Amino acid sequence: MGKQREGFEKATESYSQFHPQEVMEGPVSKKGNPLKIGLPKELNPDEKRCALRPGAVSILVNNGVEVLVESKTGQHVNHLDQEYADAGATIVYTHKEAMEADLVIKIASPTVEEISYMKKNKAIISAIHMRDIQKSVLTALNAKKITALGFELLEDKVGGLPLVRAMSEIAGSTVMLIAAEYLSSYNGGKGIILGGITGVPPSKVVILGAGTVAEYAARNAIGMGAEVKVFDNAIYKLRRLKKELNLPHLFTSAFDSTSIQEALSRADIVIGAVHTHGTRTPSIVTEEMVASMRENSIIIDVCIDQGGCFETSEPTNHRHPVYKKHGVIHYCVPNIASRVSRTATAAISNIFTTTLMKLNDEGSVDTMMRRHSWFTKGVYTYKGCVTNQMIAEKFDLPLKNLDLILAAGI
Repeated sequence: MGKQREGFEKATESYSQFHPQEVMEGPVSKKGNPLKIGLPKELNPDEKRCALRPGAVSILVNNGVEVLVESKTGQHVNHLDQEYADAGATIVYTHKEAMEADLVIKIASPTVEEISYMKKNKAIISAIHMRDIQKSVLTALNAKKITALGFELLEDKVGGLPLVRAMSEIAGSTVMLIAAEYLSSYNGGKGIILGGITGVPPSKVVILGAGTVAEYAARNAIGMGAEVKVFDNAIYKLRRLKKELNLPHLFTSAFDSTSIQEALSRADIVIGAVHTHGTRTPSIVTEEMVASMRENSIIIDVCIDQGGCFETSEPTNHRHPVYKKHGVIHYCVPNIASRVSRTATAAISNIFTTTLMKLNDEGSVDTMMRRHSWFTKGVYTYKGCVTNQMIAEKFDLPLKNLDLILAAGI
């Protein structure tokens, strides 16, 4: 009898390793109509990130949220369907099922086809690339009265942009690795290393902008031994950057055509890291300036999703990331963070989890918007109306004041 019991325990232990188990990590919501979140697989071949990792799903489920995860959503970040199932998610096998949830969370902007799967008066949170958004997408969203939020517009309680900050940290840390790749002779570059060695001078890096991307790019470039110059018109940002990097003698300058022209003519790498909140990035570097740069120098335009700060910049993708113009290599991929998709997913998931937990407490997206202005900042379409000024101006559409709409209880 003892041996039979032992065999039974081993069998059940083996069974538990491959099937979802009940895990209680926190209080379960008692609400009658739980929030239903859909996590669809990304259709864009250049988008490898995902919005929620299994650990975040577990927290949400244990607080009463129903999460639908499309099969293979986490394949590019090495999260298996079984992990999501173990976390309490319901695995669905069609894109349509995931898109029919009350709230859809994804990374890439929705397509017209994806919106066709959504139910009326539901909500979606995704990226919204101001440069690439299509009028047909807005029309589709408004036809179904979808509440659409751009996650790069979502603010925190102190007015910061947490998702932009996180992706900027990743982009800034990654750009110098990209630059090192394209300096290589085997990638058509100059055939030099980023830092110098004994008797050989270091490469020269110019960074336009002094925000988060610039901070992390400068730190990595200096750590590799490069010579770095940073330009920005906000003197307080330049001062903060020198303090953060603990480099009082770091070369900094305000935007000045003569100084930038001279720096570009000697640069091996130029990083465009100018961020403007809610508007198009101004073109700081003219085509003439680019033409004056050395053969096989590298431009990495991190702000291409906002229009780019080089006149010669055109969006590229991870399959075809570079092109040459005036002999200068241009790297203009909008979603640089997708190169390190697992790290990016972890960062995005951490931020989304806090937001979704708060939304679950409020009970609905509408209630969330009425009570939290920082959340409202992310809305660009609401119940058939365009509520973002930049989008309205781009397509010459009527702009509706979201605060007035919410106050009226529409």
